Parts: sequence; structure tokens; C-alpha cells
Amino acid sequence: MSDEKNVKGPRILSRRDFLLAATALAGTGVALANTTSTVTSAETTTGPQVNSADANVENINIALIGVGAQGRVLLDSLIKLPGIKILAICDIWEYSSRAASRYIKHYGHNANVYEDYREMLDKEKDLDAAIIATPDFVHAPHTIACLEAGLDVYCEKEMANTLEAARSMVEAQRRTGKLLQIGHQRRSNPRYQHMVNNLFEDANLLGRINQAYAQWNRAKSEDLTWPERYEIPAATLEKYGYANMHEFRNWRWYKKYGGGPIVDLGSHQIDIFSWVFKSNPISVMAAGGKDYYTNHEWYDNVYAIYEYQTEGGIARALYKVLTTTKHGGFYETFMGDMGSVDMSELPNRGNWAWREDHSPEEDWTALVKKGWLLAPPTDKPEAAEENVVVDVRATPEAAKWPFPVELAKPGHMPHLENFFDAIRTGAKLNCPAEVGYETAVAVLKVNEAVAAEKKLHFAENEFVV
Repeated sequence: MSDEKNVKGPRILSRRDFLLAATALAGTGVALANTTSTVTSAETTTGPQVNSADANVENINIALIGVGAQGRVLLDSLIKLPGIKILAICDIWEYSSRAASRYIKHYGHNANVYEDYREMLDKEKDLDAAIIATPDFVHAPHTIACLEAGLDVYCEKEMANTLEAARSMVEAQRRTGKLLQIGHQRRSNPRYQHMVNNLFEDANLLGRINQAYAQWNRAKSEDLTWPERYEIPAATLEKYGYANMHEFRNWRWYKKYGGGPIVDLGSHQIDIFSWVFKSNPISVMAAGGKDYYTNHEWYDNVYAIYEYQTEGGIARALYKVLTTTKHGGFYETFMGDMGSVDMSELPNRGNWAWREDHSPEEDWTALVKKGWLLAPPTDKPEAAEENVVVDVRATPEAAKWPFPVELAKPGHMPHLENFFDAIRTGAKLNCPAEVGYETAVAVLKVNEAVAAEKKLHFAENEFVV
């Protein structure tokens, strides 16, 4: 543990200091063996990187707060990471915590189970870090309590469902000096890092990027239910801020607990807009409504248009989230005057570039030789039928230049690895608290714009804590 009050006996170094020192010694060959890092997607990451599997250091003891759907996704990555020991699980629903506890026992983790995070923090004295995957409205109290207990924290996005709560998280991180990573996992995805750091910044492959488009479309779905015998007592629900079991299970649709689909889904991709444009938005206009699910509070469809002031001039990004069709799935497109890129966490939906005809092909071929792109397939498409007339003004579809970078891990694992590498080695976090806050400002404004039915502008200081 990092706080002196949590150090037992005559121990002088804090646990985090020990981890940092041990890894530093490993570089000299004094203390540790097998510390050679594995470089995969080249030096595409931000800050120094260490392969967690090769960091032969003391275990990092963690607690997982929230083991619902998203918590279980993180759990599947955590159990695969060496040097991670799950000491505690906390969830107000025994149905979830019991299932998670049984699951991780198969992987050698004997975690204590808690309902109340405060009791967990009071009793667990050997924790180094907490992973928080609870509903948005309790991210702030959970995060702040863990930071003040001396723990480094990985908190799922959205950072919070109000800017006041998100701001308090940034302030707590600064006050305690602990690490706070926000779960915008694309920032650690090697494909996205390759796109931004290598293709956009180093190679300027697309020229001036002035347009972006992204969507996340999900099929129609019914509200979540629950086994009657596992219903949480009304008094317990009230204690933790829930009106009833239905809202507990479907919290993402209610204003008290979350921000609706634009926040729940759109947050990931709107975050990438700012990363690519290297600036926060200056305005947003949006339209949407409760047009399908009449028993929900949040909009089931939203269209938003952002404006960004970039070095090259104004750039715009259109974002769309739908919850009644899965058509097109989820992906992002960035368009410049020299080419475009399609990206997605799903490799079959993106992960390639398109060259404009006037962009010198030798520039793209040079990146193939460098290993940053793959050459497009040479197979010619089948000839069009003779009776098909193509408008002479139509631009033929360009060939795809695939990226040579894949992700052979669960999508959240690199982001968790980055967090644990920061604890062990002082590596730079890919999404620290300040970045998570900026994204929260950009995303939460969309719901305001839908309600206002007009373009809203961001003040420069709005993104600063």
C-alpha cells in the first residue's frame, strides 16, 4: 500500500515504491530476470511501456467494485494478467458477487466478498488498487473513497454522470497523488495508437483531417429482468440510491444513474474525435428523442454534430447512436484531403485506409515498406454488367490499404495493462483523470443540446479543472 498508515511493521518503503524500485533494478540485472519487453505494434504507445507478463515483480493486490455486465468483462481480462491478485469483490447484488467469486476461484483467486465498499476498504489492508465498474452516478464516491484509502484506481467510463462529480474525482486524484485511469480503452488499443501516432501524426497520411463520422447502432432489446428469488430487498436498494429493482437492472436508461446511449456508447468514440483532432470541441448541436422505448427517460436515438478548431482550420464530426437497429454496427471514419481511415474495435469492420487519387501513391508504398501499411489486394473486382450505367460524376471506390497491427487480446486488456504498468514502473497513463474529464464535458453536453434544440458552445475553461 502507498499510504504510511497502511504499511505494517517496520517496513519503510511503500508497496508502490517497492514495485517501482524492483522494476528499476531489473533493468540493471541486479534483482530480476526475464524483464525484456515485447514490442508488438511498434512504438505506438504513449509513454514507456512494459509487458506486464514479463514484469517479474511482486503481485499487485486489487479489489473489483461492481461485477455486473461490465465488471465481468474486465474480470475476464484481469484473470489472464500475470502478477494480479484479486483480494476482494464488492457488489450490492449477491447474485452477481457470488457468481464472480466462484468464477475467479477456478483461476486461483480467493476473494473476500462485500456488499458495502466502505466495509471493504475498512477491512482490506493489503490492497494496492481498485477497479471500479459500477453505474456512473456512484463512480465519484467509489473512486474518491479508494483514492483516499491509498489505492490507485481504474474507473470505467463515463467518468461520472455530472460534471460536478467528475470534477471532484480529478481533485481527489490531485489531492492524494494516486493514479486514476478512466476506462476509454481505445486509447490503449495498439491499432488506434498506430493510427493516431504513426499514420496521422508521423506520416500525415490523410493530409488535413477535417471530417469525422462515427456510429454505434444496437438492435432492439427488451429491458433486463432478474430471477425473483434473487431480488434485492427494497431497503437495500434504497440504501444504495436505487428506486426499485427495475431501475437497478436498467440504470443506463434513467437520468439519476447514467446519461443514456449517447453517454454509454458514444463516449468511447467521441473521446477519439478529440484525440485525433488534438483539441476539444468548440460547439455541438444535436437532435434525438424517446421515439421507441416510451418507458425510459433517456433518448433512444441521438445525432450530434461537433465542431473543432484544429491547426488546419475548422473540423466537424458527426456522431450517431441508435438502439433499434444494429445496421452497420460501430466504427469510426476519419477523412482528410489525402485519404480516409475506417477504424473499429472489430477488425472486420475497420482497420484500413483509403487513398485519394491525387495523393501520391509512392508515399503510401513507402509506408508499406516501412511496415505501417499493407498493400491493397491486387485482385480486380468482377466487371460490372453491361446494362449498368454509372454516372460519370461518381468517384470509383478506392482500394483498401490494411493496417498490419492486430489486437490478439480482449479489448480492455491493453488499457488495464497500461494501468498496472503505471503502478509498477511509473509509465504514463493513456487516459488519466484530466483526459477523462475533458471527454465527460464533451459528451454530457450532447444531452443538453438535444433538450435545448440549438447549437451550444463550449467555453475554453469548461474543460479545465
